Amino acid sequence: MSYRNAVLAEALQLPPEERADVAKQLIASLDGPADEDVEAAWLTEVERRLQDVDRGTAKVEPWDAVRERLARRLRTNRE
Repeated sequence: MSYRNAVLAEALQLPPEERADVAKQLIASLDGPADEDVEAAWLTEVERRLQDVDRGTAKVEPWDAVRERLARRLRTNRE
């Protein structure tokens, strides 16, 4: 068994939460360093959107409706 396969086999034995953490760290390792300006801009945008929700001015949808719309779109794109 190759080293890669051995590591994968061992990782697959971890509990789901730990596997998710390993996957997250592996994916993050593929990214370059974070752009601080982009990170700051996203934080500002998230805070703005949260304020809109708190004020009641944001257009929100139930998750079930969003999930169904996305599922329909995926089905349509596959056809």
